[in-house]
Amino acid sequence: MAFVRKVVLWAWSILTTPAATIGLGVLTLGGFVGGVLFWGAFNTALELTNTEKFCTSCHEMHDNVYQELSRTIHFSNRSGVRATCPDCHVPHQWTDKIARKMQASKEVWGKIFGTINTRPKFLEKRLELAQHEWARMKANDSLECRNCHSSVAMDLQKQTQRAAEIHTRYLLTGQATCIDCHKGIAHELPNMEGIDPGWKMPKELEGRKMVNATPIDDLQEAMARAHASSVETAR
Repeated sequence: MAFVRKVVLWAWSILTTPAATIGLGVLTLGGFVGGVLFWGAFNTALELTNTEKFCTSCHEMHDNVYQELSRTIHFSNRSGVRATCPDCHVPHQWTDKIARKMQASKEVWGKIFGTINTRPKFLEKRLELAQHEWARMKANDSLECRNCHSSVAMDLQKQTQRAAEIHTRYLLTGQATCIDCHKGIAHELPNMEGIDPGWKMPKELEGRKMVNATPIDDLQEAMARAHASSVETAR
């Protein structure tokens, strides 16, 4: 006990002994409180920049991509679940989020120099901006998509036959990722002429082309199907 008492008294003497003009204990306590305040302020500022209100505070975003988002199923749907800008463009994990924020800091320079401050400038840059985002999501295996959409939670029986087959063949096996097939899911596509869309649907899963089809063509096809069905039944 005497030894423990000596250790405690020694530690207390160090904490209370003036270091120049202030006690070491006060410095330690002050550093701890300052660190907590800094960390709280940093995270508060980080979350303020991670809201849809902040994302659309500049007219470049509000008048262009946000208006496009507001016309999609991610904005308004029967279940009432809305995906906001940071949901799709900012990772949820803290380390990934910080890296994304650092990467996106160059957008400040774009704002200062008016890179897309008019509609014509935005349209001119649309393809470049889209390609950057497609490449980012391809590289992280559509991380932001998978924050809400889980392949293992999909009920394939409630999907169309073609969607279920594609997801089973390519998504569940890792051959493709969400952004390969779902470009333009929340924003209008740029001019895709001459642009490789990425993953392509297998020929056997492609639907019938309806080019120049007329109601007469539809009627003739329906009659042909009915005839084939009756022949099959007769057999």
